[in-house]
Amino acid sequence: MENGAEQLILLLVSLVANVFSAFAGGGAGLLQFPALIFLGLPFGVALATHKVASVALGVGATLRHLREKSLEWKFSLFILATGLPGVIVGAAFILDVPDALARLALGVLTIGIGLYSFFNRQLGLTHAPIHRTRHGYVVGGLGLFVVGVLNGSLTSGTGLFCTLWLVRWFGLDYRRAVAYTLVLVGLFWNGAGAVTLGILGEIRWSWLPALLVGSLAGGYLGAHWSIIKGNLWIKRSFEIITLLVGLKLIF
Repeated sequence: MENGAEQLILLLVSLVANVFSAFAGGGAGLLQFPALIFLGLPFGVALATHKVASVALGVGATLRHLREKSLEWKFSLFILATGLPGVIVGAAFILDVPDALARLALGVLTIGIGLYSFFNRQLGLTHAPIHRTRHGYVVGGLGLFVVGVLNGSLTSGTGLFCTLWLVRWFGLDYRRAVAYTLVLVGLFWNGAGAVTLGILGEIRWSWLPALLVGSLAGGYLGAHWSIIKGNLWIKRSFEIITLLVGLKLIF
């Protein structure tokens, strides 16, 4: 896979996938991960390579969101502390686990969260922080740990779970939730998963330059559009992406 045409395909797929992911708060795996398998990589190698490329999505989104000062640093550290252990656990076990049943279950669950958001018309349209108590943080942290396990093991669309959990449990609006997901999941959770999979598995390094450029540019552009378009656009995009990711996982 060294010729220019294949590198161009990788660049374009990565750019499109990460623009949509950065705008909706997850779902880069909808296009990018299956494309790597279609182009000839085994599942484990494709997963590890995709994880490394996804870190660039977090870098691109971080560069844009830091200009907006969208993040509370204490809350950011909480998300990292509760989610990262789950990512490492998930990434360490996935290479030895048959994934057909898990993908079916995750697909049904992903469609479910999209429908949940759609039928809750006002969900995520306003910023109204809740559950900022000890009990609220314990339950919220357990939820983030579970999402981290999914993120480390099943790459397609798990950022969407983090986005909805931040909206539903902690009362964030979609714009803020997407910012946390892209910066913390995209940069740090995916980084931890990439390192774990890189140690335990194999990465196709020759494919990464095109994927990294597409992810970096797509992350920045998608984050920019999410900031200027507002919550209703993000909510609708989130719902569409979750349905597409869920159907892709099932079929």
